[in-house]
Amino acid sequence: MPSSEAIVDADHPGLLRAGPRTSGPYGRESVEFHMCSAMDACRDETITPDLLELGFDTVDLSAFEELQVVLRRVAEAGHISDDDASAIRASLSGNTLTCSSSATAEVLYIADEGLIMRTSGPNGMAVVGPRPVGMNDHGAATSIHADQDVYGTPLKQLMDGRAPALFRHDSPDGRNADATLMLVNLWIPLQQITQPLVLADSRTIDRRRHQLRYGLVTTSFLERDDDQSINDIWTFLHDPGQRWYFRSHMDHTSAYLFNTLSTPHGACTLPGEAVAEQCYRALEDAEAAVAADDVNALCEALDRAVGVETPDDAPLALRTAIAEMVAVAEAAHRDPASVCGEHAHAWSTAARAARRRVIRMSMELRLVVSISS
Repeated sequence: MPSSEAIVDADHPGLLRAGPRTSGPYGRESVEFHMCSAMDACRDETITPDLLELGFDTVDLSAFEELQVVLRRVAEAGHISDDDASAIRASLSGNTLTCSSSATAEVLYIADEGLIMRTSGPNGMAVVGPRPVGMNDHGAATSIHADQDVYGTPLKQLMDGRAPALFRHDSPDGRNADATLMLVNLWIPLQQITQPLVLADSRTIDRRRHQLRYGLVTTSFLERDDDQSINDIWTFLHDPGQRWYFRSHMDHTSAYLFNTLSTPHGACTLPGEAVAEQCYRALEDAEAAVAADDVNALCEALDRAVGVETPDDAPLALRTAIAEMVAVAEAAHRDPASVCGEHAHAWSTAARAARRRVIRMSMELRLVVSISS
């Protein structure tokens, strides 16, 4: 959030809140972008997330066989059905998740709301409509945020103000480091080599200076009573002392578990994603040209993807995906007449598959868990 949009929080003396013109977590208006260093756990195995200390951890989901069947189905379809949602809840309810730090989280409750699927293209390119449809067609978060204020709506209504005493949290005006109950997000990547989730090391956040209350209007994507239509969440100011963490390649065999009440997170844009977007759009236009049997338009589209260079600092998985799109483009560039003719179907199928690899798809759930370290 831009520091210019921070205002005095009249209801909480000494603290700040987001001003009325501040963009929400899923809009690009009034968002300030920063180039930040982030530790990639796929390249540095010394990085050890810890749910209790850093505010986030990873969990291995590969042993949940029924869950993996559903997640593969959702990834292939590109959307969640009601049956899929029920099966996902059933496979997790009452089970224990083991974190990489060896802490365990027993799933006590899965919230009725909050099971959604997010989809985004490389470089923040929109690939869903402007409005979500139920659980589906949610874009990636465009700004750093935390999903719930333990002192705010709807927790204060649902729990009669007892949430701060029951849940582990770290807030600008309070802290509970003793509770074994946590409200967490289970964030499951269906595929993720662009727009990965980035999480802050909570120890590097100055809560009183950088963490600001924000009232998120939920009427467009949640069905709530009028007194709960404004969801109290957190937005954050940038500071160079903050430390960030991500994984440059994940799939649905693992997931993040992080503190809903305290952990700053959002989607980041990696080096190389602008090139991925360029190739994606070029192939998309080339497919349209093939469908129209227009060789000239095909060649014009392919020119934007042939011979492109990927930045050296792009992660390996992204460089590999870009190379695949370039290879598909170059194959058509060598013989565009054939691609518009007898090889149209095969080439278009390969192009769609190459483009699909750089689409980030993820799903998330809100859980109450009991933590044992």
